[in-house]
Amino acid sequence: MTLPWLTITRGEAPLLVSIPHTGTDLAGLEERLVSPWLGRKDADWWIEKLYDFAAGLGASVVRTAISRTIIDVNRDPSGASLYPGQATTGLCPIETFDGEPLYRDGEAPGADEIAERRAAYFEPYHAALAEELVRLRRAHAKVVLYDCHSIRSVIPRLFPGELPVFNLGTNSGASCDPHLQGLVMEIVAASGESHVVNGRFKGGWITRSLGRPEEGVHALQMELSCRGYMREPLGPVSGDDWPSAYDPEFAAPMRARLKTILRTALDWAREG
Repeated sequence: MTLPWLTITRGEAPLLVSIPHTGTDLAGLEERLVSPWLGRKDADWWIEKLYDFAAGLGASVVRTAISRTIIDVNRDPSGASLYPGQATTGLCPIETFDGEPLYRDGEAPGADEIAERRAAYFEPYHAALAEELVRLRRAHAKVVLYDCHSIRSVIPRLFPGELPVFNLGTNSGASCDPHLQGLVMEIVAASGESHVVNGRFKGGWITRSLGRPEEGVHALQMELSCRGYMREPLGPVSGDDWPSAYDPEFAAPMRARLKTILRTALDWAREG
């Protein structure tokens, strides 16, 4: 069944690129939200443009157009926190990263509606990822699942100070081969930009649930600070200055580094 909000681009290379948080479609719920801008505020802005070279490398790409405000396909579907003890947002968020209410009084989704959203959006997205992994594993001994993310550099409610530009997550090393993790970290270290592995962001549900190195599926989450590829106003933002427009020239150095990362991951996977 074709779903208008789900885009699947099939390649033959041993690389699956997941883009779960660039969606801005609010599924017709604008009137229930405090504002459409708040509903889209925490999107991973312009990530689909930043990685638009991936299909040209032969990668398969899965992307949802549905906003993470409607449902976050990178959260535990049970509703359990992926980061116990730390501020985060849930499967169907009711507040922004900054703690602002997303819904008008009495309009937040209840358990039945959350279950409906999960069936309508979450499960098809994960079914698409799983189907692509099965297809690619038939042809390759190893497949890399690369989950693309970004976030504003300064969000005091979520983390202290300024987030590193590159935040690689591998579920504390459990979701991929350590050699692959090391290769990627060598590239980000050589960039001269700030970087960390398994720091504040260790990988969400996609990385944790699908990364199975023992079965030939090696999952990485790359969380980029927005300042690394866009002209980001650091600190609080408003509808007047966020999101910043995508500037291809400004983003070019980051695109080059990411292309090196994906090519390196492909070379590693093809080694068999």
